[in-house]
Amino acid sequence: MKVLGHKIELLAGLLLHDVTMAGLQELRFPEEKPLLRGQDTTELENSDTFLSAVDTDWKEHDIETPYGLLHVVIRGSPKGNRPAILTYHDVGLNHKLCFNTFFNFEDMQEITKHFVVCHVDAPGQQVGASQFPQGYQFPSMEQLAAMLPSVVQHFGFKYVIGIGVGAGAYVLAKFALIFPDLVEGLVLMNIDPNGKGWIDWAATKLSGLTSTLPDTVLSHLFSQEELVNNTELVQSYRQQIGNVVNQANLQLFWNMYNSRRDLDINRPGTVPNAKTLRCPVMLVVGDNAPAEDGVVECNSKLDPTTTTFLKMADSGGLPQVTQPGKLTEAFKYFLQGMGYIAYLKDRRLSGGAVPSASMTRLARSRTASLTSASSVDGSRPQACTHSESSEGLGQVNHTMEVSC
Repeated sequence: MKVLGHKIELLAGLLLHDVTMAGLQELRFPEEKPLLRGQDTTELENSDTFLSAVDTDWKEHDIETPYGLLHVVIRGSPKGNRPAILTYHDVGLNHKLCFNTFFNFEDMQEITKHFVVCHVDAPGQQVGASQFPQGYQFPSMEQLAAMLPSVVQHFGFKYVIGIGVGAGAYVLAKFALIFPDLVEGLVLMNIDPNGKGWIDWAATKLSGLTSTLPDTVLSHLFSQEELVNNTELVQSYRQQIGNVVNQANLQLFWNMYNSRRDLDINRPGTVPNAKTLRCPVMLVVGDNAPAEDGVVECNSKLDPTTTTFLKMADSGGLPQVTQPGKLTEAFKYFLQGMGYIAYLKDRRLSGGAVPSASMTRLARSRTASLTSASSVDGSRPQACTHSESSEGLGQVNHTMEVSC
């Protein structure tokens, strides 16, 4: 009955658009040195979707790690025990192409302004990156994950909430498996927990011989239906991938991602000494995404009591680009389930401006109700994030499908 009560509370929360929070103080971060884009006119072509004026608050860093330099951009500074939001993009993209639409969405800004946000670019994938020298060994997926503690240490983060897409989701999941104490929660979009088999490897090699690298990457990012029907979005990404990302560096990242091993996770109780993600996880995939099967399988390997599976209707391979509003809403309730409560009035209901968000942290035990709290701004919360259902309230279902 307690589990059912939790599910009812979660489902009810998803239907609410006006949450009243009193006595909460707004957090303000100091203004940072602007990040200079250094782009030429070719890079700016059709880039309004990805590179906007909101970038002026970001500051860039090149951080030394055991496996080379890592380029990151950051906004804000650590505040108490509040975690940082750390993102990792998919192969073929960088943090701008992957996340700008999502993080520039107005309601998402109301949430993220209360956190320090750190975008990580995979080695050599950032705008203006120099080409790696001949013979350079690109880090393995495990080594990419092992580079992230240097970022956490450099900025003094105590722990992070990770948001990853595709290859970036795999890196963040591996990071959480190796360094579980540094990760408080994960949002994993389009994750494939499986390594490439010989047939997949051969198909990838054949595709590389018959298609350009941008077109090969597009088939990873978008479904065949999107490639045919959503020509404007696909063409925009084709130009950006070809013009903004260094092609030689991208080829190295693409090769390494396709050489990845199985994530090696199993649902607790299914095998002896099962290894799985210990933090709350929200899995996200569009119902028309090429990664759908992989995400479904990943869901089957995670702890159902701490995993939410969000399948977004009418969404393709990049839900953070095509459905930023629905994803923002889901992310808000994911944070609430972890004990970070936001007040965000819905513009569609009020017709007016969105009021400033106020956010605080409520420490909870892993078995506590989502509506109760033991302390405010206390020690790191031990969150209980239950899988959600859009089915009948009496039915246990770990899949939530969002219709748009």
